[in-house]
Amino acid sequence: MKLKPVAAGLALGTFWGVSLALLTVVSVYTGYMNTQLELLINVYPGYAITLKGAGMGFLDGLVDGFCVGWVVVMLYNAFAGSKVTKK
Repeated sequence: MKLKPVAAGLALGTFWGVSLALLTVVSVYTGYMNTQLELLINVYPGYAITLKGAGMGFLDGLVDGFCVGWVVVMLYNAFAGSKVTKK
C-alpha cells in the first residue's frame, strides 16, 4: 500500500505548527515549558517566546513537520515496495 507524502506532510506539519504555537502562547502567559521552548530559538529562525513568535513558530513548525512527514512517507513507500517473498 502506497501512502501519500504530501498528505502526510500536511498532517504532520499542521500538527507540529499548531502544537508549537499553542505551547508558545501558554508559555507567554504562564511560563510553562519556557526553558524547553528557549531551545527552539536556536533551531527556528524568527521564533521567540512572544505572541508574534507563536505565529512564526506555527510557520516554522508547519514547514519542518511537512518536510519530516514527506521524508518518512517517501522512505516508507520505498521500503514497502521492496521485494517480499510470500509463502
